[in-house]
Amino acid sequence: MQITINNNNFYVKQKGNGPTLLLLHGFTGSVATWLPFIPSFAEQSQVVAVDLLGHGQSATPAEPSRYRMECCVSDLLSLLDQLNLAQIDVLGYSMGGRVALQLAAVAPLRVRSLMLESTSPGLDSAAAREARIVADNALADQIESEGLAAFVEYWEQLPLFASQRLLPDDVRAKQRQQRLQNNPQGLANSLRGMGTGQQPSLWDKLDQMTTPTLLTVGALDTKFCGIASEMATHLPNVRVVTVPDAGHTIHLEQPATFIKTVQEFLQEFHKTKETLYLD
Repeated sequence: MQITINNNNFYVKQKGNGPTLLLLHGFTGSVATWLPFIPSFAEQSQVVAVDLLGHGQSATPAEPSRYRMECCVSDLLSLLDQLNLAQIDVLGYSMGGRVALQLAAVAPLRVRSLMLESTSPGLDSAAAREARIVADNALADQIESEGLAAFVEYWEQLPLFASQRLLPDDVRAKQRQQRLQNNPQGLANSLRGMGTGQQPSLWDKLDQMTTPTLLTVGALDTKFCGIASEMATHLPNVRVVTVPDAGHTIHLEQPATFIKTVQEFLQEFHKTKETLYLD
């Protein structure tokens, strides 16, 4: 369904009953990222999946500032209000994980738990952020000048996704087709507005974030294994799960393990909450 939020249309999919689980996709993703997982998650949750601005079937505003992280968080809070959702669990992948962290930092009372797949809290130095902004702006220009197909070809060859080359051809083809459904202007402006360099760093705020948090990383993704390890030294209430034989995109490379990890965390978390309530 389409929902109008802050003068832009957003595509939202809902399924199931129970505590609400919000699903946030990564860059070049969409609600389609989660379609293979929604039936399993809907067994114990009311699933709400949304196409973030510039992705999938949601709007693609021409102004990059409309994509900034603070606008994204405001959009999500407005979505929760429209759907009458007081509290949610949030599962985010990569860019979606960054959004989930920001949402929990801004509105901690709305977020019961966090499940972050291959996620960073941002870059902790101004110089690193400036360098990343320059790189992301150049990539945004590349998307618009060379076209979406050329960009997706380039994106799939990044070292970050090297382990995906081991996947069956049909799985990779489906992933490519999903990426090609995006709007090039939307992807370009998403990079310009809410790329990692534009995002305010949360490293200095992690110590105060008490939301129960699951960090999942692929053992082959050494960069994000290091980030997760460092995040775990700051977050007060955290569990780290390292998935063997997976890189950055755990849900694609080891889907059964991914589902099991998320479901077990949610089951344990909600059981604990019920016990505390009864006590």
